[in-house]
Amino acid sequence: MKIVVVHNTYQQRGGEDEVVAAESAILERNGHKVVRYSRNNDEISSLSRSQQLLLVRDFIHSEKSKRELFALLQTEKPDVVHIHNTFIMISPSVYEACRDAGIPVVQTLHNYRLICPGWSLSRDGHVCEECIDDGLWQSVRHGCYRDSRLMTAAVALMLQVHRTKGTWKRSVHSYVALTNFAREKFIQGGLPPSAIHVKPNFLGSDPGERIASGRAFLFVGRLSAEKGVHTLLDAWQQLSHSIPLVIVGDGPLRRPLETAVRVKGLSNITFTGWLSKPDVYATIKNGAALIIPSVCYEGFPMTLVEAFACGTPVIGSSLGGIQEIVTNGRNGLHFAAGDANDLADKVEWAWARPAVLETMGHASRQDFEQLYSAETNYKRLLQIYEKTASCAFAN
Repeated sequence: MKIVVVHNTYQQRGGEDEVVAAESAILERNGHKVVRYSRNNDEISSLSRSQQLLLVRDFIHSEKSKRELFALLQTEKPDVVHIHNTFIMISPSVYEACRDAGIPVVQTLHNYRLICPGWSLSRDGHVCEECIDDGLWQSVRHGCYRDSRLMTAAVALMLQVHRTKGTWKRSVHSYVALTNFAREKFIQGGLPPSAIHVKPNFLGSDPGERIASGRAFLFVGRLSAEKGVHTLLDAWQQLSHSIPLVIVGDGPLRRPLETAVRVKGLSNITFTGWLSKPDVYATIKNGAALIIPSVCYEGFPMTLVEAFACGTPVIGSSLGGIQEIVTNGRNGLHFAAGDANDLADKVEWAWARPAVLETMGHASRQDFEQLYSAETNYKRLLQIYEKTASCAFAN
């Protein structure tokens, strides 16, 4: 099978980019031909000021992307086009290119961008579904994209134009949601239920199960408000034991968090900054449990899959897809999102029961092998491709 993979890479590499690379690699390992069409948001910096002012037009329809992809499709004649991200530079114009070329389309829903200009269905540190309930223009009122009403209006306009044109319903044959929870949200947002398949994220290579667990708890990820890092620090301030916490990652809140840790005398908290992938795996394997304190609807955090692969249990907020992936009492624990008291209680409980955490770690590894391995994911992806390849565009 020949697949054209379309992906607009971000200025800072993230989980989506890792997933695209892993899926492409496993397809190639299984004998499929993968042809890539990509652009990068770094292109914006090379534009003149006048060109940047016209960028809103390209948000909605990039003739360059449409022309380039159509030419590629005419040359390669793939069985299916798999689109991951079109924001910003590629734009939804590529759906028209696929339609004109008569090639069926798969679209992975890595985040909530199609129903939320701010992408995360969160605002000011809490879940927000106003754009689902009351329309996309609610986001403009709040300036949800980069705290700018003007930039948010541009994104909302792009989404509304393509809703009106029927792009999401007429030009995409199969959607891939990462969890059943996400699938339901997109249905609520107007996507056709019959077109949405569920396929989780996975790891392209297996780091192997740890030999023994450690005693430090871990956070791995971007240090920003929606990740619930303030809840994490508030919980640690309440602990009755000096329990070590290692925070891996960086982001806009790193300096304020480090200052807060010093002021509060929380000497049991260590910041490492970003680590290489081997060092991340080593840190996860040496941890008691990974904590995911998000106060937004996560898509499918790669750190969660990494923890399961290493045989490390997860303590996660009972919100969105996390409560679907983490089974309370089996491969980890739930706590109420944003509730520092509840998180502190769960950490204290887990700290006193290392043997229970060890058992949960083995269960998380079993889930990785059965649900999130490359082999399992490849089979599910191929099923979606085969079903999509048999589709044709309706007139």
